[in-house]
Amino acid sequence: MSDTRERLLRCMQAVFPSVPEDQLELAQASGMDGWDSVASVTLFATIEEEFGIEIDVQDMKDLLSFEKLAAYLKQSANEPPS
Repeated sequence: MSDTRERLLRCMQAVFPSVPEDQLELAQASGMDGWDSVASVTLFATIEEEFGIEIDVQDMKDLLSFEKLAAYLKQSANEPPS
């Protein structure tokens, strides 16, 4: 697992502590209890702090899964795909 994915997983664990780790990598807002608008805002703030970035508000509506967030972060960091 890449450093980006590990750090994102830690962010997800902080926002969704009751969700088992193996389920977080499959997480999507549309299918996960507790992932509502407040959780999204909290998650984005946690990610911004962890990665030292600012997520564009226009992008937030599309970043509603672990995989989409991971891809966005890799693209932001110009990290090669894993």
